[in-house]
Amino acid sequence: MLKTTRCAGASWLPGVLLVCQIGTPAHAAPAAVAPETVATQLRDAALAGHDIAYGWLSELTTRFGARPAGSPNEQAAAEWAVLRLKALGFENVHLESFPITAWVRGTESAQLIAPTRQPLVAAALGESPPTPAGGIEADVVLFPTLAELQAVAPGSLAGRIACVTLRMVRTEDGAGYGPAVAARIEGPAAAARAGASAFLLRSAGTGTARFAHTGTTAYVEGRVPVPAFALSNPDADQLERIAALGQSPRVQLSSTASTVSGAHSQNVVADIRGSAKSPLEQFVLLGAHLDSWDQGTGAVDDGAGTAIIVAAAKLIRDLPHKPQRTVRVVLFGSEEIAQPVAPGSVFGGHAYADTHRGELPRHALAAESDLGADRIYAFALPHAVLKGEFADTVLRVLGPLGILAESHAPRDAGADVAPSVEAGVPAFALNQDATRYFDLHHTADDTLDKVDRVQLDQNVAAWAALVWLAADGTQNFREPGAP
Repeated sequence: MLKTTRCAGASWLPGVLLVCQIGTPAHAAPAAVAPETVATQLRDAALAGHDIAYGWLSELTTRFGARPAGSPNEQAAAEWAVLRLKALGFENVHLESFPITAWVRGTESAQLIAPTRQPLVAAALGESPPTPAGGIEADVVLFPTLAELQAVAPGSLAGRIACVTLRMVRTEDGAGYGPAVAARIEGPAAAARAGASAFLLRSAGTGTARFAHTGTTAYVEGRVPVPAFALSNPDADQLERIAALGQSPRVQLSSTASTVSGAHSQNVVADIRGSAKSPLEQFVLLGAHLDSWDQGTGAVDDGAGTAIIVAAAKLIRDLPHKPQRTVRVVLFGSEEIAQPVAPGSVFGGHAYADTHRGELPRHALAAESDLGADRIYAFALPHAVLKGEFADTVLRVLGPLGILAESHAPRDAGADVAPSVEAGVPAFALNQDATRYFDLHHTADDTLDKVDRVQLDQNVAAWAALVWLAADGTQNFREPGAP
């Protein structure tokens, strides 16, 4: 008969009991514990606060603040992460460096000149070139959508500034970001084609606070063609109201932004080695990005993601026995900026996929955390396991957290792991509530005080439980016939 009692060597978490055989000698190995039981214990430990997520995030954002790709802060944060991961007991901890072109904001300003004078809250968009030394002053032509700007005749906006005023729609899953960010990425090229001297954008964000949301743009033939800025949403509203009165808003813009060739970024790689030995070693890849934009301290984007996956992996590392598969944590560099050699590329993700090309066939599963720290409400599994015992087990463990099962595979694996997924690695997703994420994203308001510790721990609980179920098993997550 089996009873629940404390086994020798099994007191890895306060108050957690593992199952062992009553009457066996004290030195005997405990009976095998079902993966679902361990996953439930991991979940409950994280909910009880037995994880390091908030401490990691607080130290990261306090020590290093903003971490722009290629900056000394990003590099120092990566070196700190290596030391911390080693101290936490991770193995194979190392940096993998790669070259990038970095971007430096410099100083910037924006002013409404007519019909009245008023300072505007604006931020240069990533990779934007500087304005001429005296700045740019011109009338602003407003376009409700990117498509309407793209439709104007070439050269028709000569001597003026093009502005797209599309409002981002607030949604739980963040679906409104795609249409809004398309205007940010493609708008400077459309403005240049129309002959405009600069580009303005209503921020790709949902907040009503007077913060401008920066973000990447697209290189065209090795450069962003015109100076480009995001306006805070209240200031974009002001320009629209002026235009509605039949007047032309006139704006002055100034920026000393610059690019730095020959810079570098880096991925931080750390493992919890599985019990299966090479060449049978398989990997469950957990990703988040260590770089951030320069205005806040990158707490929600994406310091929180790094904290969640490190804390979840640490809980697994501290178990009395190893999972069968290796759990690999990668803190990606240079997620936020585009590169002139590959417009729109996410260099950390590409660098990892290129460096580990030979291992990718042995990557069983991959996912990333990059949507802040608010609660997870759903999980999505690869097609191969959408239905069946694995999916049922995940739902039993995650259901008490208020997490439901999606009826489809992940629609977006995430930018960092996307190159690995494109190479054939199956992906899962833990979908977070993004209702307020885009109020903060890419702004000066992205700071530690915006992180809810209870919701942060719920994330860790879900990640630790699902990753354990995936790592301590032999389930094939690839489609039948896939390599």
